[in-house]
Amino acid sequence: MAATTPIEPPDYALEQELGAAGAALVAGVDEVGRGAWAGPVVVCAAVAGPAPAPEGLTDSKRLTPKRRTAMAELLRFWVADHAVGRAEAEEIDELGMTAALRLAADRALRGLSRRPDAVILDGKHDYLGRPWAVRTQVKADLTSVSTAAASVLAKVYRDTWMAGLDAEHPGYGFATAAGYPSPVHRAALAEHGPTPHHRMTWSYLDGLEKWRHLRRPRPGPGGQTALL
Repeated sequence: MAATTPIEPPDYALEQELGAAGAALVAGVDEVGRGAWAGPVVVCAAVAGPAPAPEGLTDSKRLTPKRRTAMAELLRFWVADHAVGRAEAEEIDELGMTAALRLAADRALRGLSRRPDAVILDGKHDYLGRPWAVRTQVKADLTSVSTAAASVLAKVYRDTWMAGLDAEHPGYGFATAAGYPSPVHRAALAEHGPTPHHRMTWSYLDGLEKWRHLRRPRPGPGGQTALL
């Protein structure tokens, strides 16, 4: 059986590169919830702490839910600063996902105690733009400590918030699938229709015979940009 190659942990290389170019304060930014059918899109901005990052820190998708929750607890003490911003389902419907991401990220960055001089944004598309000085980086949540921290903190925040909707809207699997497509979610939608937390411009409604009439038109091209 071939041995697996260990995954290199994220480091400070990108933060140090931006610091050498004059950025005194660098924030890593990552989002979660873009592909969900229900709930907000959530963005976290995190500033790396001076101490070594917690062992095992990586992109949130590579951690089990239990390990992710434990890591988030460690990160809240490790980061020098962090803030969460969100755009609600109705804002996503009104603005489109690109503009909603921009709104959530702007809210997160403005929630920091100090304005960052540079922002590391996971991915290759800069959905933030001015007035922020953005450095896009594919897989930054695997390579940059601040962005990896933002990834975990955003995911745990959103999952916890979505789980809190389970008592209010039982049967949709919000505690387990966090508003993403799942068999339980699909069945509940077919029987009961969308909740006030569902995105009403999304094409999943086309497959629901009883509820497709509720679908709203998507915003114009200015609100939508391919992010992959």
